[in-house]
Amino acid sequence: MEKISRTKVVDVLKCTDFGAVVNVKGWVRTHRSSKAVDFIALNDGSTIKNVQVVVDPAKFDENTLKQITTGACISVNGELVESQGAGQTVEIQCREIEVYGLCGSDYPMQKKGQSFEYMRQYAHMRLRTNTFGAVMRIRHNMAIAIHRYFHEHGFFYFHTPLITASDCEGAGQMFQVTTKNLYDLKKDDEGKIIYDDDFFGKQASLTVSGQLEGELGATALGAIYTFGPTFRAENSNTPRHLAEFWMIEPEVAFIDLNGLMDLEEDFIKYCVQWALDKCQDDLEFLNKMVDKTLIERLKSVVADSFVRLPYTEGIRILEEAVAGGRKFEFPVSWGMDLASEHERYLVEEHFRKPVIMTDYPKEIKAFYMKINEDGRTVQGTDVLFPQIGEIIGGSVREENYDKLMGEIEERNIPMKDMWWYLDTRKYGTCPHGGFGLGFERLILFVTGMQNIRDVIPFPRTPKTAEF
Repeated sequence: MEKISRTKVVDVLKCTDFGAVVNVKGWVRTHRSSKAVDFIALNDGSTIKNVQVVVDPAKFDENTLKQITTGACISVNGELVESQGAGQTVEIQCREIEVYGLCGSDYPMQKKGQSFEYMRQYAHMRLRTNTFGAVMRIRHNMAIAIHRYFHEHGFFYFHTPLITASDCEGAGQMFQVTTKNLYDLKKDDEGKIIYDDDFFGKQASLTVSGQLEGELGATALGAIYTFGPTFRAENSNTPRHLAEFWMIEPEVAFIDLNGLMDLEEDFIKYCVQWALDKCQDDLEFLNKMVDKTLIERLKSVVADSFVRLPYTEGIRILEEAVAGGRKFEFPVSWGMDLASEHERYLVEEHFRKPVIMTDYPKEIKAFYMKINEDGRTVQGTDVLFPQIGEIIGGSVREENYDKLMGEIEERNIPMKDMWWYLDTRKYGTCPHGGFGLGFERLILFVTGMQNIRDVIPFPRTPKTAEF
């Protein structure tokens, strides 16, 4: 086969140099055969679109062509010509084919109409399908958008540890990290495990959040953001939970509640607009195949101002809805943590636009949130989105040492793990705030996919750690 430099399919489809000989490499999506002509749809992952390779079967070995089935990997040299068919502008008149890898009849991704649940069993192969190719290209673009946004706005990318001895949320649902022999654990007289001989000399876990360390960065660099994997050992088999997921956590010195809400709204609109600008082909495919209202919903989020809604007012709206006959699975009362059904009612039915809810009862929020003057509520901010519910959770942080200590003692948080965090309130404390965005929840919204396990390449969930 003549050696010609490879051209990616995404570039071939834009090319107008008709008559030129090009080389494309990729995986066969479909192969239609007849006596007169064969059509091979070839995709290399660079775009949702395939390039059509037109083959004269008289010029090639019949057995070779028969072996080129869905999933096979091939290299093609051919002449670039204007397409005669609908749906594409160019195609390749095949001159030479080299087969890199054949694909047998047991290839799990060859049938159309497979369920996403079926494809999760083959996460190592599902990436080759149109849907997952589109999702992963959008995932990449969202990561680029996030870095671009924060870089352009003067934030510094700050790496927080994955292994930690503190529990940010106080939930205790953490994966332990140890080199100890689990079959022969040393214990003290009270039956507690002795960690003196463990790698870190103390109990250590995978992080649930980089926020606390991010606050240290913000009080030195002014504005930072984290973007990395986080881990929660929560036994939740829902379409919204993963045991391993990625978090974006900006933290900003000298920001107040209104400034924080402005940042949350501006940031997420930037990301959604980036998807609309940079991922048009993939979004159009997902709009057609997965969610027919996807693009319309994305555009509406960018166009509308987010509602800013105090928690107490939100509860009043929900109580009025219940009085008017609206039924919820979970009861509504002041002091409760809103369920997803309540959040979605406010966003999708009452306001019909995203909502930033603020001023939650302090009992249902984390210890580090700034307490309002009423002593009952805190300056928390949750951004609620259609289809998703909560997509961002943030707050102004309590910068007063005595107030923060009061919350830590009231909630029985082990002080031995928090001394370094409290030092930021003892030495040059400052007003500051930030938020956390679950990356996969953003991808869920932008792609229209329904299950969070389908927007990360290899999902980690209870009883599932394959691939």
